[in-house]
Amino acid sequence: MRFLTLCMLCIFILLQYRIWFGQSGVSEYRELRSEIQRQSDSNAALKQRNQLIYADIRDLREARDAVEERARNELGMVKADETFFRLIAKDNNSS
Repeated sequence: MRFLTLCMLCIFILLQYRIWFGQSGVSEYRELRSEIQRQSDSNAALKQRNQLIYADIRDLREARDAVEERARNELGMVKADETFFRLIAKDNNSS
């Protein structure tokens, strides 16, 4: 009976060793969990960036006002029947 108990104890210790220190054990499980968390954070940031880009694309496709505003502000464009006036402030310091 004592021999059977000793064998069972050895088997139990070997199995515990594999769980804690062996391949696919607890340490690898913890590393994978932290890697999953980092990837999830990265995915969340990319998802937010993509939503902003999709909103910008939707605005450009649907709203002609957004396209016109962007052309005027970023490219300095004017319509064909418009007259562009540029006002320059008078410098009071020069004589």
